[in-house]
Amino acid sequence: MSEPRPAPAMRNAVDFGIVGDNILDIADFAIEKYEFTNGTTLPDEAREAAVERVRDALWEMVKAFRNRRKEMRKQLFDTADEAVRDYVADS
Repeated sequence: MSEPRPAPAMRNAVDFGIVGDNILDIADFAIEKYEFTNGTTLPDEAREAAVERVRDALWEMVKAFRNRRKEMRKQLFDTADEAVRDYVADS
């Protein structure tokens, strides 16, 4: 019988440093789109507040994605365990 191996390391599919940069790009884009669509320019203070609000909202989404990824990873291992048990039981 072979020695049990530790669970394989799962690589991160997301580089959260890059996500952080993208969030700021998305915030800038959303503000510029708003300004263009409404024919206005937000004052610096309003722009900074809008960036902060976008950043906070998108980071909440990122946290939810992380949690969902963790749950899916657990499901992968649970499903694999079940498949092995079913195979052994059927053999």
